[in-house]
Amino acid sequence: MNRDFAALVAEGALATIRTRHLFAMRLDVRPIVQVGPTQVGFRRIGFVTGGDIVGARIRGRVLNEANDWQIKRPDGSITLDVRLVIETDQGALVAMAYRGLRHGPAEVIDRLDRGESVDPAAYYFRIAPTFETADATLAWLNNILAIGTGHRFPEGPVYNVFEVL
Repeated sequence: MNRDFAALVAEGALATIRTRHLFAMRLDVRPIVQVGPTQVGFRRIGFVTGGDIVGARIRGRVLNEANDWQIKRPDGSITLDVRLVIETDQGALVAMAYRGLRHGPAEVIDRLDRGESVDPAAYYFRIAPTFETADATLAWLNNILAIGTGHRFPEGPVYNVFEVL
């Protein structure tokens, strides 16, 4: 292996990922609709009815009628495919899409599914959002990747989202 490559990966600019807090997000969802077993797994759909976005550079609300298309895989993990629209406090619209993954010990996931209180450290819940907007003051969102950590409450999930620098 090339020494420069090895040093770059082990100690240089590629050795870490830096992030900056982007916002916290809370989503309100109706009870999950169980579509049932399909050729790709057990399909579930969450209908998002609103929510809030709170951050230093972006604040607003999540508009009604967003969707969370989930697959419960045979190993019990859940994949998420979410599309929603944020309306900022200034009236700008931002389309947000994210894929996610939630998994953990079966008894923890069962408790989440029953709406019980669970420590967020007891399971894995991560998302990878991207953004799209026509608003000039928020155009920087079009050119970033983000990651987030999540926690599921009975009324909906909460996330802490970070810009990857």
